[in-house]
Amino acid sequence: MTPMKRNTVSLNPLDTLRLKLAERRGTPAASPSRAARANAGHPAARRRRQPYLARLVNQWWTRLLQSVYKGSLSEQEEEYESHSASRDYVWNTIGTTVWGMSLPILSIIATQLAGTEQAGMFSLAFSTGMLLMYAANYGVRNFQVSDIDETHAFASYQINRWSSAAAALVLGILYCTVRDYQPYMATICAGVYLFKLVDGIADVYEGRLQQADKLYLAGISQTLRSGAVFLIFTLFLLVTHNIAVASVAMGVAAVASLALVTIPLALLETEKSRRWRMEEVVDLFRQCFPLFAALFLFNLIETMPKLVMEGSLPYENQIYFNALYFPSQSIQIIIGFIYKPQLVRLANIWSNPRKRRRFDLIILAMVAVIVGVTAAVGILMATVGIPFTSFMYGVDFEQFRFLCYLMVIAGGVIAAIDFLYAIVTVLRRQGSVMRLYLLAFVAVTALSLVLVNLIGLTGAVVSYLASMTFLLVLLVLEYLNIRRAIRKERNPFSS
Repeated sequence: MTPMKRNTVSLNPLDTLRLKLAERRGTPAASPSRAARANAGHPAARRRRQPYLARLVNQWWTRLLQSVYKGSLSEQEEEYESHSASRDYVWNTIGTTVWGMSLPILSIIATQLAGTEQAGMFSLAFSTGMLLMYAANYGVRNFQVSDIDETHAFASYQINRWSSAAAALVLGILYCTVRDYQPYMATICAGVYLFKLVDGIADVYEGRLQQADKLYLAGISQTLRSGAVFLIFTLFLLVTHNIAVASVAMGVAAVASLALVTIPLALLETEKSRRWRMEEVVDLFRQCFPLFAALFLFNLIETMPKLVMEGSLPYENQIYFNALYFPSQSIQIIIGFIYKPQLVRLANIWSNPRKRRRFDLIILAMVAVIVGVTAAVGILMATVGIPFTSFMYGVDFEQFRFLCYLMVIAGGVIAAIDFLYAIVTVLRRQGSVMRLYLLAFVAVTALSLVLVNLIGLTGAVVSYLASMTFLLVLLVLEYLNIRRAIRKERNPFSS
C-alpha cells in the first residue's frame, strides 16, 4: 500500500495516544518509553532498525488508535490514492487468487496432515460453508459496485449484509441439525462456517472500496484475511492433528482480520455514508432477491453432486472431486480478475446508448478470452498438471485423467456463465434468470441422484458438466432475448 501522504511516526501507537489524551485534558503527558525517546530524534536510525513490515503494522495501529480516540473512523482523512488501474489489477489478482486457492490449499494441508477421510469431512464442510457465504452475500456485490449514483447509502448496504449473514448463520445451524452430525463433524462445520460468514460480511466493505475506485485496498484486505487463515489452520493442525480444533482457530483468525483490518480500512478510506434508511434496506432485499436466488441456486447446482456423494460414497471421494475441480476453479479465477475490475466501467459504457456496439465487442472479446484460457489450462493439465496433483495430494490421479479433462471443460462453461450473469446484472434484468437456475437445479439433482449411485465419482463429474452446459445454453438464449427487448423498448417499430 502506497499512501498519498503520511507523516513520519516516531513514537509507538500507545505513546501517541497518551500524548493526544494529555493534550485534550490540558495536563502534562507521562514520559514516553525509553525506546520512543531514543528514536524520536533519530528517525533514520529507527527506520534502519525496524523492518518494513513492522513499520507498516506500527503505522496502521497508530492510525487506527488515533481514529478510535477521535470517535469516528469514517470522518478521518483518506490516505490512499484512487484511480490506480495497474494497482487494482495487481492486488485484485493476488487477493482473488489467494482467496480462490483457499479450498485446494487447505485440502492439501488437511490430506497430508490428517488423511483423506478427515480431509474429506473438512472439504464437505467447506462446500456447504460456501453456500452460506453466498447466502450472506445475497447477490449484492455487483449491484453495489455498479450503483455509481449511490442511490442506496453504504450504511444501508451494511445493515442489509449483517442481516443476511445472521440469516445464513441460522441456516447453517439448521443444516447441521437436520444432518444429525456428530460433535466432531459439527465442530468442523462451526469453524468453517464462521470463516465463510466473515468472508460474506467482508465482501460488502471490500465492495465499498471498489465503489470508491480503490479496488487494490479490497484486494489487500482479502489477501491478509486468506493468508491469516492459511497460517493459523496449518499451525494448529500441525500441532494438534485435529481438524476440528484447526477449523475453529481458522474461524477466529477470520473474525480478527475483519475487525482489525477490513472494516476499519473501508471506513477510513471512503467517504462517510449518510444514515441508513429502512426503505433502502428493504429495497436491497427486494431488488437483489433475483440475484441472490440465481447465485445461490447456481452454487447449490455446483455443490449438489458433492451433497449426493455424502450419502452414497466414502468421504475420501470429496477430496478427489475437489482436486479435480481445482483446474475448473483456476479458470474461473483467471476470468474473474480480468472482467470484475471493469464492471463499473462496463456500467458507464452501457449507460451511454451510443456506446452499445463497444459494449457488444467487449462481450465477444471476453468470450474469446474464456475459450483461450480454458484451452491453455487443458494443455497444462494434460502435461504436468495431473502428475503435480498426484504429488501434492499423495494420491495417484492418473486414474482420473478423463474426469480431469471433463472438469476443465466445465471450468470454461462456468466462467462463461459467471460473466454473462454479471452482464445481466449491469443491464438490471436479473429477474429474468431465476427460472433458468431452477431448471438447471432440477437437472443436476436428477442427474446426480441417478449417476452417482450408478457410477460413483464419474457420475458426479458427468452430471456436473451436463447441468452446467444446459444452464449456459439457457443463459445465452435469455441474454439474446433481453437485448432484443431492450432494442424494442428504444425503437418500438424495430423488427
